[in-house]
Amino acid sequence: MSVILVFLGVLAVIVGWWLSYQRLMAKPWLEEGALADVPGTEASHVPAAKLGLGVFLAVVGALFALTISAYVMRRDYATDWRVLPVPPVLWVNTALLVLSSVGLYWAQVAARRDDMRELRQALLTGGVSALGFLAGQLLAWRQLSAAGYWLAANPANTFFYLLTALHGLHVAGGLAALGRVTVRAWRGSDARRLALSVELCATYWHFLLVIWLILLALLMRWVDEIIAMCRPLLS
Repeated sequence: MSVILVFLGVLAVIVGWWLSYQRLMAKPWLEEGALADVPGTEASHVPAAKLGLGVFLAVVGALFALTISAYVMRRDYATDWRVLPVPPVLWVNTALLVLSSVGLYWAQVAARRDDMRELRQALLTGGVSALGFLAGQLLAWRQLSAAGYWLAANPANTFFYLLTALHGLHVAGGLAALGRVTVRAWRGSDARRLALSVELCATYWHFLLVIWLILLALLMRWVDEIIAMCRPLLS
C-alpha cells in the first residue's frame, strides 16, 4: 500500500504542476482591477486538445496505479513468488526513452522558434529513439524466455510481462500520433502551426518516461528500499 501511495503522490505532483502551468487553477475572480488588466486572462483559454490529453493521462495514471497495486499485493502475499532477474538491456532502453523525451522537448522548442530544420531533426530523434526502446523491450522479453522465465511460469514473470507490455502499448500509441506530426512536418507545414501538436506529444512522452522510471524502480525494488529508509523518519 505504501508503494501505491508513493506512486499516487508522484502522479498528483505531476498533474498539479501541469495544471498550474496551464493556468487551470488560477482564480481570476480574486484578482483586483478590470478583467482585461489581469495578467494572462485573455490567454487563459486552454485548447480542448490539452484538456483531453490531461483527462487521458489521468485515466492512464489510474490504470497503472491499479496494476501496480495488484502487483504489490500479489508479491507481498504470495508464497509462489520468485523474483526474476532484470535484463541489463533495460538500462539501454531507459536511456533510449530519456533520449526520446529530450528529443520531443527539443522539437517543442524548435516549433516555438519556427525552425523547421531543427523540428524535423528533433522529431526524428524522438521517434527513432522510441522505436529503439520498443525493440529493446522485445529483446528483453526474448532474453527472459530463452532463460526459462516464461509468461505463465511464475506470478512475477506474468506481472513483468504485463507491466512492460502495458507501457509499451502506450508508447506505440504515442508513436502513431508522433508519426502523423512528423509527416506533416515533412510535407512543409509551418512549424508554428505544429507547435500545439508537438507540445501534446512532448507532454505525453514526458509522462510515459515518468511512468517507466516508476516501473523500473518498482521492478528493481528501489521503491521498497526508499520506503524502508523513510519509515523511521516518519514514525
